[in-house]
Amino acid sequence: MKRITKHYLATLLLVFVATNLFSQNPIISHIYTADPSPIVYNNTVYLYTGHDTASVDDTNYKMPDWHVFSSKDMVTWKDHGALLSPKTFSWATGDAYAAQCIESNGKFYWFVSTFHKSDSVSKGGAAIGVAVSDSPTGPFKDAIGKALIINEMTIDKKHAWDDIDPTVFMDDDGTPYMYWGNGSCKYVKLKKNMIETDGPITVINPKNFIEGPWAYKRNGLYYLVYASAGTKPEMIEYCTSTSPTGPWNYQGIIQENVPNSFTTHPGIVDFKGKSYFFYHNGSLPQGGSYRRSICVDYMYYNPDGTIQKIVQTTQGVAPVTQ
Repeated sequence: MKRITKHYLATLLLVFVATNLFSQNPIISHIYTADPSPIVYNNTVYLYTGHDTASVDDTNYKMPDWHVFSSKDMVTWKDHGALLSPKTFSWATGDAYAAQCIESNGKFYWFVSTFHKSDSVSKGGAAIGVAVSDSPTGPFKDAIGKALIINEMTIDKKHAWDDIDPTVFMDDDGTPYMYWGNGSCKYVKLKKNMIETDGPITVINPKNFIEGPWAYKRNGLYYLVYASAGTKPEMIEYCTSTSPTGPWNYQGIIQENVPNSFTTHPGIVDFKGKSYFFYHNGSLPQGGSYRRSICVDYMYYNPDGTIQKIVQTTQGVAPVTQ
């Protein structure tokens, strides 16, 4: 009986150690992070994030800067620090909302959403800027000295924060496209220099779209994944198309509500033969809707290209073998 008790206690200890050893979500725990944007470069995943600094009593966002993290195994993440902030842009003011960085011709273009100062160019409101660097970890500088998109360019929504959450992807022919929006989704073709628009802004209305789009192409199919307004808190839904300009076919919900946050935000990447889905929730101690934390779980596709429901876990993903 004594040996059985010892064996039982030893088993419990092993389970406890294993559970804590392999509980990876949230993947960043020393600061609050939000709005994940992953890319793969040189066998490394670089993760660009927002940074929540609101107090537990605050009732709105405080997001002073954007951080960059990197990992070679999807489990161990290095914090490269706050490499960009609205203060980088002479025209900008306010918080560091969702952003995405992509590589093109050896340079890294970080498309960000913040707010524009009220001046002779704009009456204010949300705006999209672009920073550039020769390295995925900076230093980054304002690429054009002005906003790429200002509130006056889009008039389908009357609120001042509709020009947020840019996502950019490169089509197979080298043409970049940018999608963004709150309340409606907009897109525009970019010139190959990545710092100018190439044609008109078009408004589309994917079913239940509210904000946070993530656009990409996989096996000849275009995906538009986004936070949905069908319910509060937000969920993640998506559409597919055979063209980057649509028409978009609604495919359904892939992520249900997240713990302790009324927002969520997708970031999707393939790495070492597996697909990964990044998102944020409020599950860290004293976390919440204004103190969010980034997580990652596996993402699976059906043979027809549709996406299976994301299973949110505390374990996260296993280390990638090199």
